[in-house]
Amino acid sequence: MARSGIDYGGMMHRAMQGLIADVLEGVARAGLPGEHHFFITFDTREDGVEMADWLRERYPEEMTIVIQHWFENLTVDDEGFTITLNFGNSPEPMRIPFDALRTFVDPSVEFGLRFETQDAEDEDDGDDEDLAQLGGEDDQDPDGSPNGGGEVVQLDRWRK
Repeated sequence: MARSGIDYGGMMHRAMQGLIADVLEGVARAGLPGEHHFFITFDTREDGVEMADWLRERYPEEMTIVIQHWFENLTVDDEGFTITLNFGNSPEPMRIPFDALRTFVDPSVEFGLRFETQDAEDEDDGDDEDLAQLGGEDDQDPDGSPNGGGEVVQLDRWRK
């Protein structure tokens, strides 16, 4: 008889997704309190991700959105969330499943979560440094169009 173990990793993953869903539901109801804002990195290749073709071309693998000053139509369900963000004065609706999330950071309170993927675990070289590639609505060229660049930010600095 085969023994099965407790899937702590899967349970933590689902719990972290639930925490993010709760936070986003609160923001959808009452807006962002105080100085809170979020950097949310997601895999654009994940099933269920819906975004404009031009954004997918610019971010073919991963994208970070910023939820801060301007957003509309934030709705949350069991599978993910929808939101309309402003990219160069062009409102763009997006659908992001929770399974596509890679990082969630609220730098105003030094809070961050990183979702491990099987690929990332297989490629892990033992280095415990958490990194996120930032690029999104605040990452724009002077003409207001998003650029393909970003900056690497160490998430460790937001840990207490």
